[in-house]
Amino acid sequence: MEKSQLRRTLLKKRQAMSKEDWRIHSDRICTLLASSPMFTQARTILAYFSFRQEADLSPLFTDTHHRWGFPRCVGNSLYWHLWAPNEPVKTGAYGILEPYLDAPIIEPEQVDLILVPCVGCDYQGYRLGYGGGYYDRLLSSPEWGMKPTIGIVFDFAYLSELPIEPWDKPLQAICTETQIVKRIQL
Repeated sequence: MEKSQLRRTLLKKRQAMSKEDWRIHSDRICTLLASSPMFTQARTILAYFSFRQEADLSPLFTDTHHRWGFPRCVGNSLYWHLWAPNEPVKTGAYGILEPYLDAPIIEPEQVDLILVPCVGCDYQGYRLGYGGGYYDRLLSSPEWGMKPTIGIVFDFAYLSELPIEPWDKPLQAICTETQIVKRIQL
């Protein structure tokens, strides 16, 4: 199945989840993340605000042991800004919530972990996103490419194999509502 068709199928399945199931599965992902050494040892974590029924990580954002960064889409790039609970956000590009422009910028050297939203992931760590290439470009750049990454996806979208392109970069770990799988680094 080609990427665009697979993306449509997985998004349709995700959006068909009841709100109750979505909340239960999202909470399980948060519980697994909160107990993961990759998460607990990180000081500054880049995350996302849930969009189109992506796993909701917001219960984690009140953890004061971490500094949180969230993206703003500008042109073809993601810019990361520091954000704390109760700070205002706005609807940005593509209808996704994002920090305001004047929120402090987070530089790559400050980041300990990136939580990556995924439409789908495979057992090798490759991700299927929305097709805009924002995370592909980010993770291909030298300053961001070596940062620890955890892809966030529901079990039904954790697949044995995805179609991949030469520019696709595998994530270091995948978290679903039932498991965290860390890839062996070669």
